[in-house]
Amino acid sequence: MSSTALVSRLPAAETRLSAESPAYRRTALGVFVGGFGTFAMVYGLQPLMPKLSHTFDVSPATASGVVSATTGMLAVGLIPASLLADKLGRKPVMSLSLALGAILMLVCALAPDFGSLLLLRGLLGLALAGLPAAAMAYLSEEMEPSGLGRVMGLYIAGNGLGGMLGRFVAALLAEWFSWQLVTLAIGSMGAICAWLFWRNLPPSRHFQPSSVALTQVWRDTRLHFSDKGLPWLFATPFLLMGGFVSLYNYLSYRLHDAPFNLSPGQLGLVFALYIVGMGASAWAGRLADQLGRRNVLWVMVGSMVVGLLLTLANWLPLIIAGLAICTLGFFGAHAVASSWVGRRALRARALASAIYLTAFYLGGSVLGWASGLLWEVAAWPGVVGFLLLVLLACLAITLRLRKLAPLPVSP
Repeated sequence: MSSTALVSRLPAAETRLSAESPAYRRTALGVFVGGFGTFAMVYGLQPLMPKLSHTFDVSPATASGVVSATTGMLAVGLIPASLLADKLGRKPVMSLSLALGAILMLVCALAPDFGSLLLLRGLLGLALAGLPAAAMAYLSEEMEPSGLGRVMGLYIAGNGLGGMLGRFVAALLAEWFSWQLVTLAIGSMGAICAWLFWRNLPPSRHFQPSSVALTQVWRDTRLHFSDKGLPWLFATPFLLMGGFVSLYNYLSYRLHDAPFNLSPGQLGLVFALYIVGMGASAWAGRLADQLGRRNVLWVMVGSMVVGLLLTLANWLPLIIAGLAICTLGFFGAHAVASSWVGRRALRARALASAIYLTAFYLGGSVLGWASGLLWEVAAWPGVVGFLLLVLLACLAITLRLRKLAPLPVSP
């Protein structure tokens, strides 16, 4: 059966998981842990970039490869992984993805040089693609529509906590230990998450396996890009993630240098701002369920613009405030936009989710690297100027989406 026929074969909405059911709570825990493990492994080495620059004698833009190589290969693997999930099932693909990712993260600690580390980090991204490729489709199939925004917000909150603790643990351990031991610690966190995810996430009840036909994938892709809203929703995460990753990548260098001179452990406390993202994603998901995604998304992106401008200050508390506002806006916008894709795509949802996330991680890879070139030319003001253009383009898209006519099934 073609993946485009999926929605027509789904049981009635009342047979899906309601927010009051134990299975809903187990699902929420499972996807929360899965998001945690994925982001901890993808971004755990980000605060080590200054240390890696010194250890391997590479520039900041080159050192950013420990993040960009992972997110770039993750982007490459998302659509193939979504097709595999359409054929083999959502949970098996997601569980295997996390397990392989944990193994590769542990192997990264054995890398003899920076080139080998980049290769392993790229393979890590490819392995991890299975979870984000299938998670949004799994939730859209299994959850009641009224609770989809909430559980999607919890999934994004897991991403936020994983990104925060992964970075925080890495920065704290880097005060006393080598980057290899830090990598082993992050890999161990990933292994624990893989086990908890497999144990808690219920098997799919509404999944219908479909054969992998490239001609059908092409037709489904054309269908999504012919929609009046989905192409703009696909552009949004490219700009969002590119801006957000760049912000954290190079603000670390700014705060590490004079006049701030923050140590790795102190930088780890800065990354604790990800806790703001946890609350923002769940809150924005509930707000979108109540007020509509079109009325919430543009506000989240607009707050990122305000926060970015505050980071130009030379007073550390104001910089931290700006970073907190950016973090809140990013996670809120991502939660709203990703759930909107799940509601807007009435057919081939897994493919729509994969396209969205391909843009998401590709933005982090491409714009995260490009911002490093601006850092080398004009330091932090150059990075902010570039990111301001990125976020203003994203804001223009969200204002366009605000005028989008809803489908018969409200997005």
